[in-house]
Amino acid sequence: MAVGMSSPRPAHTTAPRAAEEKPDRSAAGPDDLGTGLGQDDLGTRLDPDDLPDGLVVADESGHVVCFNAAAARITATSRADAIGRPLETALPLEDLKGKRWWALTDPYGGLATRNGQPERNLLLPGGREVLVSARYVRERPTGPVRRVVVSLRGTEARRRTERSHAELIATVAHELRSPLTSVKGFTATLLAKWERFTDDQKRLMLETVDADAGRVTRLIAELLDISRIDSGRLELRRQPVDISAAVARHIQALITGGQAPDRFRVRARGPLPDLWADPDKVDQVLGNLLENAVRHGEGTVTIEIAPAPAPGADDEMGTAVTVSDEGPGIPEESMGRVFTRFWRGSKRGGTGLGLYIVKGIVEAHGGTITVDRGSGGGAEFRFILPVSMPAYLV
Repeated sequence: MAVGMSSPRPAHTTAPRAAEEKPDRSAAGPDDLGTGLGQDDLGTRLDPDDLPDGLVVADESGHVVCFNAAAARITATSRADAIGRPLETALPLEDLKGKRWWALTDPYGGLATRNGQPERNLLLPGGREVLVSARYVRERPTGPVRRVVVSLRGTEARRRTERSHAELIATVAHELRSPLTSVKGFTATLLAKWERFTDDQKRLMLETVDADAGRVTRLIAELLDISRIDSGRLELRRQPVDISAAVARHIQALITGGQAPDRFRVRARGPLPDLWADPDKVDQVLGNLLENAVRHGEGTVTIEIAPAPAPGADDEMGTAVTVSDEGPGIPEESMGRVFTRFWRGSKRGGTGLGLYIVKGIVEAHGGTITVDRGSGGGAEFRFILPVSMPAYLV
């Protein structure tokens, strides 16, 4: 009897050949399962072992008829030990409270209106965690279950995401604690002893409070940017951007902040193509790269602006900006992690989120960014933005 059917049905013409070629899978062949893994319109045969997730299929009697390679890897159970056994025996799952999952869900004898179970975290023997979802296949609504299809996934990817979120929370808590403690301390002191301080002392305290409040504001802005980048909701308001003027503004701001004018060298090769980009986001990218070069690098900071082939376009030109310094540079083994969250090039502070945001902004514009060792030995960051155009012209 064909699995999942109430009566025999004609097999595909390729089924006999498949049975001869893979006799150990004859009971679990894709054609027999009727799960959509048979021949497609091109006659290409799809194998359950080609699936990236674990696949377990039980027939109308509750016995396993398909157990692919991913399922064997995830459960540490061989295909031979699983095929033909009752589902609850081949796949003994428990919930996080130690209760047997199949007894709780009762796919064959439960409510006839149910069509499956959403993905949840369950335990295999030995306490190994696995993500499980199930589909109950019925020939008609409220009819008997003819097939139970179970999907298995490892929890490694989710654990990595959870660790990343935990690191983000810990970083935010650490970065917020210091300025907020300062703000709280100075404001409490001023309120309690206002008359005891001179005007100069009051001004110094208020300037410190203002600086710490700005630090908190910047951190919150970074967190919002990360949220938008991760969810693909980073909005761009494209306008004509003069990239050379933007670089000049940032250099002047750094000089006003105390940097020596001769520390910066700008090389502009033109003519540059017209650039449509979000000016605020471009300023954010330039500000981060220049501040990193000044804070973590040494010697002269060189900014080169030049036309370059646009990413992904053979006949279109874009604008390339290269920022390099003459410091110790980035170790070769660390270059692959520069644009990841929490990477820090030195112990000189910072959240380690700036370059992750920079990469997200550049890629949202359709551009690319790379890091390398500069000719002066320091770090060299280079990003290319395509010409693009405003949204109303797209």
